[in-house]
This record gives sequence, C-alpha cells and structure tokens, in this order.
Amino acid sequence: MTARADRLVDRERGLHRQLTRRHMTMIAMGGAIGTGLFLGSGLAVGQAGPGVIVSYLIGVGLCLVMMYALAEMAVVHPTAGSFGVYAETYLNPWAGFVVRCTYWFAQVVAIGGEVTAAGIYTQFWFPGVPLWAWVVAYSALLLLVNLTAVRTFGEFEYWFAMIKVSAIGLFVVLGAAYVFTGVGGTAPIGLRHLADPAAGGFLPHGWAGVFGAMVVVIFSFYGIEIIAVTAGEAMDPEREVPRALRSMVARLGLFYILAIALVVAIVPWQRAGIAESPFVTVFRSLGVPYAAGVMNFVVLTAALSSMNTNLYLSGRMLFSLSRSGLAPAAFGRLTPQGAPRNAVLASTLGLGLAAVLAARFAGSAYQWLLGIAIFGGILVWIVVLVTLVAFRRARARQGLAPGTVRMPLFPWLPLAGIAALAAVLVECFLVGLWVAWVAGVAWVVGVSVAYALVRARRARRLDAPGPSPSPEP
Repeated sequence: MTARADRLVDRERGLHRQLTRRHMTMIAMGGAIGTGLFLGSGLAVGQAGPGVIVSYLIGVGLCLVMMYALAEMAVVHPTAGSFGVYAETYLNPWAGFVVRCTYWFAQVVAIGGEVTAAGIYTQFWFPGVPLWAWVVAYSALLLLVNLTAVRTFGEFEYWFAMIKVSAIGLFVVLGAAYVFTGVGGTAPIGLRHLADPAAGGFLPHGWAGVFGAMVVVIFSFYGIEIIAVTAGEAMDPEREVPRALRSMVARLGLFYILAIALVVAIVPWQRAGIAESPFVTVFRSLGVPYAAGVMNFVVLTAALSSMNTNLYLSGRMLFSLSRSGLAPAAFGRLTPQGAPRNAVLASTLGLGLAAVLAARFAGSAYQWLLGIAIFGGILVWIVVLVTLVAFRRARARQGLAPGTVRMPLFPWLPLAGIAALAAVLVECFLVGLWVAWVAGVAWVVGVSVAYALVRARRARRLDAPGPSPSPEP
C-alpha cells in the first residue's frame, strides 16, 4: 500500500512548493470564516435562539475532528488531490473519483454564488453599475490571481483572510466591552438575553432547535479542507501542516464561539438576522458609525476570499483527476509558474453557469445546485473520516506508525464524527431541505455512471495497439 500511495502522490509532481506556514494558517482561517458566519449565522440563531452557541460548539468540534483527519493524512501524503487521492488509495478508485468530482462541483457552485454576492455587495456603493459588470470584473481579477504563481494566491488570500479575522477581533473586543463594562458611558447589559424567560430562555425551541441549526452551522464551515490541499504546495508540509493546524484550531474556536455568543448576548435572538446580518445589528447597537457600510465591506471581502479559495480548490481537484487518468490530460498540464491553468479555466466555465443560475433562477434551478453542494460537502467529510480509519489500519498492517499529527481518541472520535455528520444529513429532511437528498443522490448516481464509462473507455484504450496510455490509478 505504501508503494502504491507514493506512486499516486508522485503523479501530481510539478506544482511549486511556495506556501509558508503564514500563508497556510490564514488561508485555512479564511476558508473556515466566510459569509456563512457573517450572514448565514442569522438563520442558525433563528433556529436555535441562544442555544445556537451549543450548535456552534458542536460544529467547531466536528471541524476539529476533520482538521486532525486531514492533517494526519496530508503530512504523510502531501498532494494537491488530498482527500480524493487518499480515498482512491485507501478505499477504492471509485471513491476517489466520486469525492473529487463532487467536491469540484460543490466548489464551482459556491464560486458562482460568491461572485454574485460580491457584485450585489458592491452595488451598495455603486447602485447604477449593473451586476454583470461586477461579476465579470471580480471573476477576471481572481482568475488572474489563480493563474500566476501559487505564492501570489497565498499573499492575496492572506490579506483577504486578515481583513475578516481583524473584523471579528474588533467585534469581539467591542462586544465584550459592551456586555461586561459598557461602551460610551452606557451601563453594561450583562448576559440577560441568553436566558430571558420572556423570550423562551436559553433553548426557546428546545434541543430540536439546536440540532436543526446544525445544517447551517456545518455549511458555514465548508472550506477548512483547504489545509490538506495546500499541503501539496507547502514548502515543508511535514513541519508546517501541524503548526498551521495548531494555530488555526485555537483561533477558529475562539472566533466562532465568542462571536456567536456575543451576538445573542447583545441582541435578543428574535431580532438577530431577520432583516440584516446579526453583525450589522450588533454594530448598530454599539453605535459604530456607518455600521452597514463597514460590514458590507467585510462581507464583500469574505465573498471574494471564499471565491478565491474555491477557485483554487476546484482547479486542484480537476488537476488531480487528470493526473489520475480520470479527466482529460489537458487539465493536468502546468504553466512554468506551476499553476494548473487549464483546470482553473475549466472550473470558470462552471462558475459562469452557476453565477447565471444564481442570479436568474434563485428560486428553482439554483436550489438544486445548492442541494448538491450541501449533500456533497457533508458526503466528502464523511468519506474523509472513513478514509482515515482505512489509512490507520493499512499502516498498522505494515507496521508503520502514524505521522507527526495523530487523531486523538482513535477510532472513537472519527466514528463519532461520521455518526454526527450522518445525523446532519438526516436533519436536512427535518428542516425542509429534502432537495439536498434528491439532488445529492442523483448527482452521486450520475457521477458513478460517468466513472463506469471512463473506466470502460480506459480499458478499451489499454487493449488497443499503439503507445500505452498513462498507467491505471
């Protein structure tokens, strides 16, 4: 198994290792802190009330389990195909194909939504400029970033993420002062909103509300997987991945839990996120001048950061599929700067489709794409944890120790993570997101049929006379 794994990783050589721990930490933070926190958190608060704090605690716990699983395998096999290659190696080629196709498509859908959102946010200041103009401008800018050296991508994403992190840091400082000491001469409000009997107490909708919010919570954490993908272009993955992991774990838990706790402590939960982002509501309550404009800039940055990261991820997934022989060979070619240009450009075709559907068919076609993204994202996380179990067993059979990062409480923690994620998928039915199951299952079936056709075509090529095609994965 080790020789085969090394062979699979070797297929993806050619990418330039230019990402430092500084880049990786902030890229991973940026991947986990997106518009889902700034805007989508209002939906979670509406589901659970102050109990949303528990929802995010569970979400952070699942996120940390995922981070450990990805980092443990990435240190041993640093490759751009990351969890797709690991699934191909330790489960089977079908799993590797389905995971990478599903993740690629989910990222493409997310890109379309983010670029449309960025255009809408910019119209806040320039209402006379048509939406399509901003969509084209932002797409061209971030396409250029992703087609240059990976270090350029790392620098852009570092500063995008820094703006988001700084905004949350400022929010936490001002919010804590408002709650415990008062701001601008006002008396501290304390924690009365967290358990106000008139508003239903801490759990106004009971534990059902806490678990009902989990779909939104998990969706807001999509993007943390980038830490495994960046390992394929890290300068020293064996040393930098664990360091980036430790740094991100502390910051992620701190920012998410404190930020959400302060939102529901400052603003009665019935008001949070109904007409605007709960962060805007809080900044208004704090008396921050131009609160709407400030938060609009932050969510614009968050959207561009997410789009930039998603474009990077989708390009690397398609590149990995090509190097596996499961996508056209052109997508596996690299520029002299080490960028998979053709794979990135192919991903933008889907970006354009997703952007059009998001803008023109928000109530019909786009909900099916979003359903695939929700189902696909959770499915990928489940497969990652299943792969970790197989990874550990394979190394144990060969007498090999795990790498420098080890999942604690193995195998109980990854098994608990699998059960929790499966429960979140079931929860989609209970909160009315049945489209996620219908669209997601149909997608997996379609991708499986495509895999069978690709394998059959490869078998015919192997049997045909002439130059041998690339070896089977």
